[in-house]
Amino acid sequence: MTSLLKIIGEARKNKTAIGHFNISDLAGLKAIFEAAYALNLPVIIGLSEGEREFLGPTQAVALVASLREKYNFPIFLNADHTHSLEKIKEAVESGYDAVIFDGSKLSWEENIRETKKAVDLVRSLNKQILVEGEIGYIGSSSEILRELPKGAAVSPEDLTTPAQAEEFVKKTGVDLLAPAVGNIHGMLVRQSSSDGGFESINPRLDIKRIAAIAKAVKTPLVLHGGSGTSDEDFVSAISSGVSIIHINTEIRVAWRRGLEEGLKKNPEEIAPYKILSPAVEAVKTIVRNRLKLFSSQR
Repeated sequence: MTSLLKIIGEARKNKTAIGHFNISDLAGLKAIFEAAYALNLPVIIGLSEGEREFLGPTQAVALVASLREKYNFPIFLNADHTHSLEKIKEAVESGYDAVIFDGSKLSWEENIRETKKAVDLVRSLNKQILVEGEIGYIGSSSEILRELPKGAAVSPEDLTTPAQAEEFVKKTGVDLLAPAVGNIHGMLVRQSSSDGGFESINPRLDIKRIAAIAKAVKTPLVLHGGSGTSDEDFVSAISSGVSIIHINTEIRVAWRRGLEEGLKKNPEEIAPYKILSPAVEAVKTIVRNRLKLFSSQR
């Protein structure tokens, strides 16, 4: 089986990006895997600390490993947004392919120091596991937002600079870097005047900054908070150097709407797999469209 590092290298070479989608249940995993498998595109499954606690850190490893082994398919598992060395160690010992130490809310010096500790810890336990670091706080929740996350780096002067990226990578030794380039976690929305629904109004990405950071560091770049980003910005970000894109809020919304549809259509149904079928299909549609876009299969 091809390693995650090699898959990322191929994405960088081909100017494409790997889709990273979070789960907290089997329905989400089923939808994401089936979409990726049908397109024959590699995919990364992510679980935050909260998602790992709900599903079980080792149980998630077993589920993903069973799909990878049975279908000989490049599906990988990432310990998303991990905030302590204890949880980093837990993920490594459970068998994750990659881990993210999220020190983005710390001071610059603290982020570098603690991320370096995480890198050293992972290297001492398993040199094959990739370690990602984050620069710049962009919010912390994958949810529908009515206003920008407090303290989120969205102003030009608060975004990651190429010099910061270069210093951070050099001092921490991370394998992957997630900079703040205008992206935010969650989907900022407003009510649509046309149909009474909601439309995303997430900030635009700073594409020139992404290109400058990619030029300054050899480390692959990761875009967090992809939900609500325009297709145009995704394409430009990928061509400018982004190799992995995180999507979570969009599929949570799809899961919720699909579940509501299942309950509405079958109000007397009590079999979970029947009620959840529309949720699986809704998530699958989101994942399929994003993977096609990220891989230039439009």
